[in-house]
Amino acid sequence: MDNHVIIQEKNFLGSGWSFPVSFSADTYQVSLTAYEANINESMRLILFTATGERNMEPDFGAGLQRFFFRKMDETLKGEMINIIKMSLLLNEPRINVTNVDVEFTDTANGMVEIMIDYTYIQANTRHNHTFPFSIMEGTNL
Repeated sequence: MDNHVIIQEKNFLGSGWSFPVSFSADTYQVSLTAYEANINESMRLILFTATGERNMEPDFGAGLQRFFFRKMDETLKGEMINIIKMSLLLNEPRINVTNVDVEFTDTANGMVEIMIDYTYIQANTRHNHTFPFSIMEGTNL
């Protein structure tokens, strides 16, 4: 299969500005991402954005910050899984989330690992994304 055919098959995955936004030093252009990398960056952006943070899109984002400093138990896991599934369902139309798993990897430091299994809707191919998250955000003690 030649490279041109592969690019045409992946066009539905989209492309856009990289996040965080950066510029190329030699061409003075905005750095772009495409295909799988673009979807992964979009998912990270959704998970890092607080609900209501965007002026024109008040429902955008997962709002995981609401879980800071909460007791790390099964209730918290369930709430996080539900919020993650709903925010990705509403804000990332290119994927279908099949499973979300939350693990407390370091309870002393509040580290949470979020594993997201998903399929691309048009291609029906399976992928996963691991997202590190800290419940103890902002504490340098």
